[in-house]
Amino acid sequence: IGSRVNLERALRPTDRLGGHFVQGHVDGLARIVSFENQASGKLLRVELPQPLLPYVVPQGSIALEGVSLTVARIAGNQIGIALIPHTLASTTLGEARIGDALNVETDLLGKYIARQMQFQKEEGLTEGKLKSLGY
Repeated sequence: IGSRVNLERALRPTDRLGGHFVQGHVDGLARIVSFENQASGKLLRVELPQPLLPYVVPQGSIALEGVSLTVARIAGNQIGIALIPHTLASTTLGEARIGDALNVETDLLGKYIARQMQFQKEEGLTEGKLKSLGY
């Protein structure tokens, strides 16, 4: 109680999409490994749980503490996120410290693709499937 959180108004159906899809679902927890000062802000490095790694790609989207961000780099089970001064000043990420746990939401589109690929592997291509598709 009393902790600050990151909130953003929901997107209306008539709004233009100018960022990533973030639903507010928590897929897991990341642990802050380091902050590195950069000319344009800080590079945040976090360690992700192994099950989340397939859903993370360089220049892909990820949400930490509900903040939509872009993955700058991946090395093993750690990812780097470039945080600009505005993000540090206007979100709780500016208050985060090494060792803190952060809520993670991985990319929604990646999760959908992985789920569809799972079904493709299970079913495979059969004569019956081809016939049902009109071949």
